[in-house]
Amino acid sequence: MWLLGYVPLHWFRRLVFTLAGVKLGQKSTIHIGCRFYEPKNVLIGEGTIIGDHATLDGRAPITIGNHVDMASEVMIFNSQHDIDSEGFDPIEKPVTIEDYVFVGPRAIILPGVTIGKGAVIAAAAVVTKDVPAMTVVGGVPAREIRKRNVRELNYRLGRFRLFQ
Repeated sequence: MWLLGYVPLHWFRRLVFTLAGVKLGQKSTIHIGCRFYEPKNVLIGEGTIIGDHATLDGRAPITIGNHVDMASEVMIFNSQHDIDSEGFDPIEKPVTIEDYVFVGPRAIILPGVTIGKGAVIAAAAVVTKDVPAMTVVGGVPAREIRKRNVRELNYRLGRFRLFQ
């Protein structure tokens, strides 16, 4: 199925991912090269952009809100191994990304994280814990940089281009 993510026709990728079980809101865009593990557990809101070559784990629920801008090569994982378990048992936890979040290129979001409305995740940040609304975080592990200086978010996303 990952190969179908490379078809340069947006409408076809949208159809294939929807048939595979991704719940995809109106005017949302999945750019080329995205990978989903267990797509049936992925819910993407309206007007959201999933950047090229993103990875969405989906072994536990992933909920992405409306008008979220997820840049290129972002990885969202919601399954990891318990390193203190003799059986190296899996631990699966949901990930929630609320409305109007921006996730920068190559950021990694780990299991059990909730990212609040309007938060910004800097490029290459590794998010290991919840991010409050309207907070800018960055680094490894991600730490608060500052709060956003905006009261109301009302922009609309949903653009797509042929080879994106």
